[in-house]
Amino acid sequence: MVMFKFRLLALPALALATCTISPLAAAQAVKAGADYPNRPVRLVVSAAPGGSSDGAARVIGQRLGEKWGQQVVIDNRGGAGGILGAGTVAQALPDGYTIGMVSLRFAVNPSLLKVPFDTVKDFTQLSMTAAVGNVLVVNTKSSIQTVKELVAQAKEKPGQLTFASSGIGGAPHLAGEFFAMQTGTKLQHIAYKGGGPAIIDLLAGSVTMSFASLTSALPHIKSNRLRPLAVAAKTRARQLPDVQTMKEAGVGEIAVLDWQGMLGPKGLSKPITDKLSGEIRSILKEPAVETRFDAMGLDVIASSPEEFRKMIEEEVKRWALVVKAASIKVD
Repeated sequence: MVMFKFRLLALPALALATCTISPLAAAQAVKAGADYPNRPVRLVVSAAPGGSSDGAARVIGQRLGEKWGQQVVIDNRGGAGGILGAGTVAQALPDGYTIGMVSLRFAVNPSLLKVPFDTVKDFTQLSMTAAVGNVLVVNTKSSIQTVKELVAQAKEKPGQLTFASSGIGGAPHLAGEFFAMQTGTKLQHIAYKGGGPAIIDLLAGSVTMSFASLTSALPHIKSNRLRPLAVAAKTRARQLPDVQTMKEAGVGEIAVLDWQGMLGPKGLSKPITDKLSGEIRSILKEPAVETRFDAMGLDVIASSPEEFRKMIEEEVKRWALVVKAASIKVD
Protein backbone atom coordinates (compact mmCIF):
# COMPACT_ATOMS: atom_id res chain seq x y z
CA MET A 1 0.00 0.00 0.00
CA VAL A 2 1.36 3.40 -0.88
CA MET A 3 1.66 5.51 2.24
CA PHE A 4 2.47 9.18 2.31
CA LYS A 5 2.42 12.13 4.63
CA PHE A 6 0.55 15.27 3.83
CA ARG A 7 0.14 18.27 6.09
CA LEU A 8 -2.51 20.86 5.39
CA LEU A 9 -1.04 24.32 5.70
CA ALA A 10 -2.79 26.88 7.86
CA LEU A 11 -5.25 28.29 5.38
CA PRO A 12 -6.80 31.73 5.52
CA ALA A 13 -10.05 31.78 7.47
CA LEU A 14 -12.02 32.46 4.32
CA ALA A 15 -10.86 29.13 2.85
CA LEU A 16 -11.70 27.05 5.90
CA ALA A 17 -15.29 28.01 6.51
CA THR A 18 -18.13 28.87 4.24
CA CYS A 19 -18.84 32.53 4.79
CA THR A 20 -22.38 33.71 5.38
CA ILE A 21 -23.70 36.04 2.71
CA SER A 22 -26.32 38.52 3.92
CA PRO A 23 -29.73 38.51 2.18
CA LEU A 24 -29.15 42.12 1.09
CA ALA A 25 -25.77 41.27 -0.49
CA ALA A 26 -27.26 38.28 -2.25
CA ALA A 27 -30.17 40.37 -3.58
CA GLN A 28 -27.77 43.01 -4.86
CA ALA A 29 -25.69 40.30 -6.52
CA VAL A 30 -28.72 38.95 -8.39
CA LYS A 31 -29.82 42.46 -9.43
CA ALA A 32 -26.31 43.17 -10.73
CA GLY A 33 -26.76 40.33 -13.21
CA ALA A 34 -29.05 42.35 -15.45
CA ASP A 35 -26.13 43.66 -17.53
CA TYR A 36 -23.74 40.81 -16.74
CA PRO A 37 -20.82 40.99 -17.22
CA ASN A 38 -19.94 44.66 -17.00
CA ARG A 39 -16.55 44.22 -15.30
CA PRO A 40 -13.75 41.62 -15.14
CA VAL A 41 -14.65 38.06 -14.12
CA ARG A 42 -12.37 35.96 -11.92
CA LEU A 43 -11.89 32.32 -12.91
CA VAL A 44 -10.44 30.41 -9.95
CA VAL A 45 -8.45 27.30 -10.88
CA SER A 46 -7.95 24.82 -8.04
CA ALA A 47 -4.40 24.00 -9.15
CA ALA A 48 -1.10 25.63 -9.99
CA PRO A 49 -0.30 26.69 -13.59
CA GLY A 50 0.77 24.03 -16.07
CA GLY A 51 -1.74 21.23 -15.58
CA SER A 52 -4.81 20.11 -17.50
CA SER A 53 -7.32 22.16 -15.48
CA ASP A 54 -5.22 25.29 -15.88
CA GLY A 55 -4.83 24.68 -19.61
CA ALA A 56 -8.57 24.23 -20.15
CA ALA A 57 -9.40 27.27 -18.01
CA ARG A 58 -7.05 29.53 -19.97
CA VAL A 59 -8.52 28.54 -23.33
CA ILE A 60 -12.09 29.02 -22.12
CA GLY A 61 -11.27 32.19 -20.20
CA GLN A 62 -9.62 33.76 -23.23
CA ARG A 63 -12.64 33.09 -25.44
CA LEU A 64 -15.12 34.29 -22.82
CA GLY A 65 -13.16 37.54 -22.56
CA GLU A 66 -13.18 37.97 -26.33
CA LYS A 67 -16.92 37.35 -26.58
CA TRP A 68 -17.85 39.57 -23.64
CA GLY A 69 -15.38 42.38 -24.17
CA GLN A 70 -14.44 41.93 -20.50
CA GLN A 71 -11.26 40.49 -19.05
CA VAL A 72 -11.42 37.01 -17.49
CA VAL A 73 -8.67 36.84 -14.87
CA ILE A 74 -7.23 33.38 -14.12
CA ASP A 75 -6.63 33.00 -10.38
CA ASN A 76 -4.61 29.85 -9.61
CA ARG A 77 -5.34 28.63 -6.07
CA GLY A 78 -3.41 25.38 -5.76
CA GLY A 79 -2.85 23.58 -2.47
CA ALA A 80 -4.81 21.62 0.13
CA GLY A 81 -5.89 19.12 -2.52
CA GLY A 82 -7.84 21.78 -4.40
CA ILE A 83 -9.88 22.75 -1.35
CA LEU A 84 -8.49 26.28 -1.25
CA GLY A 85 -9.63 27.11 -4.78
CA ALA A 86 -13.05 25.48 -4.47
CA GLY A 87 -13.56 27.14 -1.09
CA THR A 88 -12.86 30.53 -2.63
CA VAL A 89 -15.65 29.95 -5.13
CA ALA A 90 -18.06 28.61 -2.50
CA GLN A 91 -17.68 31.80 -0.46
CA ALA A 92 -17.99 34.27 -3.34
CA LEU A 93 -21.04 36.46 -3.92
CA PRO A 94 -23.47 34.75 -6.31
CA ASP A 95 -23.14 37.49 -8.91
CA GLY A 96 -21.22 35.59 -11.60
CA TYR A 97 -17.99 37.53 -11.13
CA THR A 98 -16.24 34.61 -9.41
CA ILE A 99 -16.46 31.21 -11.07
CA GLY A 100 -14.22 28.18 -10.79
CA MET A 101 -12.61 25.26 -12.57
CA VAL A 102 -12.45 21.97 -10.64
CA SER A 103 -11.32 18.46 -11.50
CA LEU A 104 -11.70 14.83 -10.41
CA ARG A 105 -10.18 15.40 -6.97
CA PHE A 106 -13.05 17.79 -6.19
CA ALA A 107 -15.25 14.67 -6.00
CA VAL A 108 -12.61 12.53 -4.27
CA ASN A 109 -11.73 15.01 -1.51
CA PRO A 110 -14.80 14.37 0.70
CA SER A 111 -13.56 10.79 1.16
CA LEU A 112 -9.97 11.81 1.98
CA LEU A 113 -9.92 15.19 3.66
CA LYS A 114 -12.00 17.48 5.84
CA VAL A 115 -13.86 19.62 3.32
CA PRO A 116 -15.40 22.91 4.58
CA PHE A 117 -18.25 22.91 2.09
CA ASP A 118 -20.80 20.61 0.50
CA THR A 119 -19.34 19.48 -2.82
CA VAL A 120 -22.76 19.54 -4.51
CA LYS A 121 -25.08 21.86 -2.58
CA ASP A 122 -22.69 24.80 -2.06
CA PHE A 123 -22.13 25.34 -5.79
CA THR A 124 -24.00 26.16 -8.97
CA GLN A 125 -22.83 23.72 -11.64
CA LEU A 126 -22.24 25.22 -15.10
CA SER A 127 -20.72 22.54 -17.36
CA MET A 128 -18.35 19.62 -17.39
CA THR A 129 -15.76 20.79 -19.89
CA ALA A 130 -13.35 17.96 -20.71
CA ALA A 131 -11.67 14.71 -19.72
CA VAL A 132 -8.02 13.71 -19.95
CA GLY A 133 -6.03 10.49 -19.64
CA ASN A 134 -2.83 9.87 -17.72
CA VAL A 135 0.54 8.50 -18.77
CA LEU A 136 3.31 6.98 -16.68
CA VAL A 137 6.47 8.93 -17.48
CA VAL A 138 10.10 9.00 -16.33
CA ASN A 139 12.91 11.40 -17.14
CA THR A 140 14.70 10.38 -20.34
CA LYS A 141 17.94 10.38 -18.32
CA SER A 142 16.49 7.56 -16.20
CA SER A 143 17.77 4.04 -16.74
CA ILE A 144 14.16 2.76 -16.61
CA GLN A 145 13.01 1.84 -20.11
CA THR A 146 9.88 -0.24 -19.47
CA VAL A 147 7.15 -0.80 -16.89
CA LYS A 148 8.64 -4.20 -16.03
CA GLU A 149 12.00 -2.59 -15.26
CA LEU A 150 10.29 -0.01 -13.07
CA VAL A 151 8.43 -2.71 -11.13
CA ALA A 152 11.64 -4.68 -10.67
CA GLN A 153 13.43 -1.62 -9.25
CA ALA A 154 10.49 -0.81 -6.98
CA LYS A 155 10.59 -4.32 -5.52
CA GLU A 156 14.36 -4.14 -5.03
CA LYS A 157 14.05 -0.76 -3.28
CA PRO A 158 10.69 -0.72 -1.46
CA GLY A 159 9.59 2.80 -0.56
CA GLN A 160 12.55 4.45 -2.28
CA LEU A 161 11.05 5.16 -5.70
CA THR A 162 9.00 8.35 -5.73
CA PHE A 163 6.07 9.46 -7.84
CA ALA A 164 4.98 13.06 -8.24
CA SER A 165 1.34 14.02 -8.52
CA SER A 166 -0.75 17.15 -8.98
CA GLY A 167 -2.12 16.75 -5.46
CA ILE A 168 -4.01 14.54 -3.05
CA GLY A 169 -6.99 12.81 -4.65
CA GLY A 170 -6.15 13.81 -8.22
CA ALA A 171 -6.01 11.34 -11.10
CA PRO A 172 -2.16 11.10 -11.07
CA HIS A 173 -2.24 10.29 -7.34
CA LEU A 174 -4.97 7.67 -7.68
CA ALA A 175 -3.27 6.07 -10.70
CA GLY A 176 -0.08 5.76 -8.65
CA GLU A 177 -1.98 4.16 -5.77
CA PHE A 178 -3.61 1.61 -8.07
CA PHE A 179 -0.30 0.91 -9.80
CA ALA A 180 1.33 0.08 -6.45
CA MET A 181 -1.58 -2.17 -5.50
CA GLN A 182 -1.55 -4.02 -8.83
CA THR A 183 2.22 -4.57 -8.80
CA GLY A 184 2.64 -5.28 -5.08
CA THR A 185 5.17 -2.47 -4.73
CA LYS A 186 5.63 0.32 -2.21
CA LEU A 187 6.11 3.78 -3.69
CA GLN A 188 6.59 7.14 -2.02
CA HIS A 189 4.00 9.73 -3.06
CA ILE A 190 5.09 13.37 -3.42
CA ALA A 191 2.10 15.71 -3.70
CA TYR A 192 2.41 19.07 -5.46
CA LYS A 193 0.00 21.97 -5.94
CA GLY A 194 -0.60 21.09 -9.57
CA GLY A 195 0.61 19.10 -12.56
CA GLY A 196 3.00 21.85 -13.65
CA PRO A 197 5.15 21.87 -10.48
CA ALA A 198 5.14 18.05 -10.41
CA ILE A 199 6.51 17.88 -13.96
CA ILE A 200 9.17 20.52 -13.19
CA ASP A 201 10.61 18.34 -10.43
CA LEU A 202 10.44 15.25 -12.62
CA LEU A 203 12.38 17.08 -15.34
CA ALA A 204 14.91 18.16 -12.71
CA GLY A 205 15.41 14.54 -11.63
CA SER A 206 14.04 15.15 -8.13
CA VAL A 207 11.47 12.33 -8.39
CA THR A 208 11.46 8.95 -10.13
CA MET A 209 8.20 9.08 -12.08
CA SER A 210 4.77 10.60 -12.48
CA PHE A 211 1.40 9.28 -13.62
CA ALA A 212 0.91 12.65 -15.27
CA SER A 213 -1.99 14.03 -17.25
CA LEU A 214 -1.45 14.03 -21.00
CA THR A 215 -1.74 17.82 -20.88
CA SER A 216 1.25 18.13 -18.55
CA ALA A 217 3.34 15.41 -20.17
CA LEU A 218 2.81 15.70 -23.94
CA PRO A 219 5.03 18.75 -24.63
CA HIS A 220 7.93 17.15 -22.77
CA ILE A 221 7.41 13.77 -24.42
CA LYS A 222 7.52 15.45 -27.82
CA SER A 223 10.70 17.32 -26.88
CA ASN A 224 12.26 14.03 -25.72
CA ARG A 225 12.63 15.14 -22.11
CA LEU A 226 10.17 12.59 -20.72
CA ARG A 227 9.88 8.91 -21.62
CA PRO A 228 6.33 7.45 -21.70
CA LEU A 229 6.06 3.89 -20.38
CA ALA A 230 2.31 3.23 -20.43
CA VAL A 231 -1.03 5.02 -20.36
CA ALA A 232 -3.45 4.54 -17.46
CA ALA A 233 -6.46 3.92 -19.69
CA LYS A 234 -8.42 1.09 -21.27
CA THR A 235 -7.23 2.03 -24.75
CA ARG A 236 -4.14 3.70 -26.16
CA ALA A 237 -4.13 7.49 -26.36
CA ARG A 238 -4.57 8.80 -29.89
CA GLN A 239 -1.82 11.35 -29.16
CA LEU A 240 0.56 8.48 -28.19
CA PRO A 241 -0.48 5.55 -30.40
CA ASP A 242 2.80 3.67 -29.89
CA VAL A 243 2.58 3.72 -26.08
CA GLN A 244 1.07 0.65 -24.45
CA THR A 245 -1.78 0.60 -21.96
CA MET A 246 -0.97 -0.64 -18.45
CA LYS A 247 -2.70 -3.92 -19.28
CA GLU A 248 -0.59 -4.36 -22.40
CA ALA A 249 2.49 -3.64 -20.30
CA GLY A 250 1.59 -6.54 -18.02
CA VAL A 251 0.40 -4.59 -14.98
CA GLY A 252 -3.33 -5.20 -15.22
CA GLU A 253 -6.02 -2.72 -16.13
CA ILE A 254 -5.47 0.69 -14.53
CA ALA A 255 -7.84 3.33 -15.87
CA VAL A 256 -8.23 6.66 -14.07
CA LEU A 257 -9.85 9.31 -16.24
CA ASP A 258 -9.53 12.87 -14.98
CA TRP A 259 -12.18 15.45 -15.78
CA GLN A 260 -12.60 19.19 -15.51
CA GLY A 261 -15.71 21.27 -15.02
CA MET A 262 -16.82 24.81 -14.26
CA LEU A 263 -19.08 26.02 -11.49
CA GLY A 264 -20.04 29.07 -9.47
CA PRO A 265 -21.14 29.68 -5.90
CA LYS A 266 -24.53 28.54 -4.65
CA GLY A 267 -27.34 30.93 -5.51
CA LEU A 268 -26.38 32.12 -8.99
CA SER A 269 -29.49 33.49 -10.67
CA LYS A 270 -30.94 31.47 -13.54
CA PRO A 271 -30.20 34.18 -16.14
CA ILE A 272 -26.51 34.29 -15.17
CA THR A 273 -26.30 30.49 -14.90
CA ASP A 274 -27.89 30.07 -18.31
CA LYS A 275 -25.62 32.69 -19.87
CA LEU A 276 -22.44 31.24 -18.40
CA SER A 277 -23.34 27.64 -19.20
CA GLY A 278 -24.47 28.52 -22.72
CA GLU A 279 -21.33 30.54 -23.48
CA ILE A 280 -19.02 27.85 -22.09
CA ARG A 281 -20.68 25.05 -24.05
CA SER A 282 -20.72 27.15 -27.22
CA ILE A 283 -16.99 27.83 -26.86
CA LEU A 284 -16.22 24.14 -26.29
CA LYS A 285 -17.90 23.27 -29.59
CA GLU A 286 -15.81 25.72 -31.62
CA PRO A 287 -13.50 23.80 -34.02
CA ALA A 288 -10.48 25.92 -33.05
CA VAL A 289 -11.07 25.20 -29.35
CA GLU A 290 -11.54 21.49 -29.99
CA THR A 291 -8.20 21.52 -31.85
CA ARG A 292 -6.45 23.25 -28.95
CA PHE A 293 -7.95 20.82 -26.45
CA ASP A 294 -6.90 17.86 -28.58
CA ALA A 295 -3.32 19.15 -28.62
CA MET A 296 -3.43 19.13 -24.81
CA GLY A 297 -4.78 15.58 -24.72
CA LEU A 298 -8.22 16.80 -23.63
CA ASP A 299 -11.51 15.33 -24.90
CA VAL A 300 -14.26 17.94 -24.98
CA ILE A 301 -17.38 17.24 -22.90
CA ALA A 302 -19.88 20.11 -23.01
CA SER A 303 -22.54 19.04 -20.51
CA SER A 304 -25.55 20.89 -19.17
CA PRO A 305 -25.60 22.14 -15.54
CA GLU A 306 -28.01 19.34 -14.62
CA GLU A 307 -25.80 16.67 -16.20
CA PHE A 308 -22.71 18.06 -14.44
CA ARG A 309 -24.46 18.13 -11.06
CA LYS A 310 -25.62 14.52 -11.47
CA MET A 311 -22.12 13.46 -12.54
CA ILE A 312 -20.54 15.05 -9.43
CA GLU A 313 -23.07 13.32 -7.17
CA GLU A 314 -22.24 9.98 -8.80
CA GLU A 315 -18.48 10.59 -8.66
CA VAL A 316 -18.58 11.44 -4.93
CA LYS A 317 -20.37 8.14 -4.21
CA ARG A 318 -18.14 6.14 -6.55
CA TRP A 319 -14.85 7.39 -5.13
CA ALA A 320 -16.04 6.98 -1.55
CA LEU A 321 -16.36 3.27 -2.29
CA VAL A 322 -12.99 3.13 -4.09
CA VAL A 323 -11.10 4.98 -1.35
CA LYS A 324 -12.56 2.67 1.28
CA ALA A 325 -11.91 -0.51 -0.71
CA ALA A 326 -8.34 0.53 -1.54
CA SER A 327 -7.63 1.79 2.00
CA ILE A 328 -6.29 5.06 0.63
CA LYS A 329 -5.51 7.31 3.59
CA VAL A 330 -3.88 10.67 4.24
CA ASP A 331 -1.43 10.46 7.15
